[in-house]
Amino acid sequence: MDPMSKPNAPSITPDYQRDWPAYFNAVHDKPPRETLIKALELFEADPPADSRIIRTACDLACGEGRDTRELVRRGWHVLAIDSSTAGLSLIQDGMPAPQRSAVVPLALKFEEVSTVLAHTPPLDLINASFALPFCEPVHFPALWHWIVHSLRPGGRFCGQFFGDRDEWAPVRPSSHHTRAAVESFLAPFNIEQLQELDQPGGDALGGTKHHHIFHVVARKRP
Repeated sequence: MDPMSKPNAPSITPDYQRDWPAYFNAVHDKPPRETLIKALELFEADPPADSRIIRTACDLACGEGRDTRELVRRGWHVLAIDSSTAGLSLIQDGMPAPQRSAVVPLALKFEEVSTVLAHTPPLDLINASFALPFCEPVHFPALWHWIVHSLRPGGRFCGQFFGDRDEWAPVRPSSHHTRAAVESFLAPFNIEQLQELDQPGGDALGGTKHHHIFHVVARKRP
């Protein structure tokens, strides 16, 4: 059955977009993603020798800022990227004034990241929470190359890939990956978490769907 034909169908259009303002409103009070928390706990277990060092992160498709705010709360400096200026504004509005200087908001589409940020200084963390599937498939290889090469050795990636058995897969199959493909993407990393979820569940906007998701935390090898 076409997932878009069901009365309770998830809110993804044939071009793999959704009502982003409604999504931001639905998740604005949600806690940070568990993959981000896992990555931060791993960093905190191995603090830098010099306590004056401030770690740097890029929050890709940061949305309304649930993960960005957690990073800043823990003392990180964050490059917060999203194509929605509305989402970037919500980050600034929802953050105490003294913390705002720790965030550099940047309105960019996924498809622009690898060229506009080609010379980004090495980052400690790149976070992409439920975000990578929304990059147009033709541009995904360049984006993933940028992620791998923008992390310093010992830096981490955390985020999600959507699996090939996910209910949204028929909408845009090339945005969904097998476990073997995900493991191949992570070849430059030591995998610290690779949790595969394949089960029914809810959607942020109140729908239901079958989820096939890979939750990832991985550390770049030297």
